[in-house]
Amino acid sequence: MSKKIEITESSGNIFKDLGFKNAKEELAKANLTAQITTIIRKRKLTQKEAGKLLGIDQPKVSALKAGRYTGYSIDRLFSFLLKLGNDIDITITPKAGRRPADIHVHAGL
Repeated sequence: MSKKIEITESSGNIFKDLGFKNAKEELAKANLTAQITTIIRKRKLTQKEAGKLLGIDQPKVSALKAGRYTGYSIDRLFSFLLKLGNDIDITITPKAGRRPADIHVHAGL
């Protein structure tokens, strides 16, 4: 006999699906952290070199590269992107239709 597997469609935000209190902020921080990691990789920086640029030690760079951004505000993650030589553009737009307002991180890397 085969068991039926129940599948629930994602909302598009894993943090919301898992019941996180600040799901939109968590997703934004995860996306910013992924961009920081991508830049470090593309620039072929060692964790020690990246840490020196960002003003943090190597173990904290390692944690960021592993997706652990707890303790960092969005503002601090923005500062890391700036220190890595990136511009940050923030665009405010009216929400579309009846859906809830949302936060989106788009990278032009």
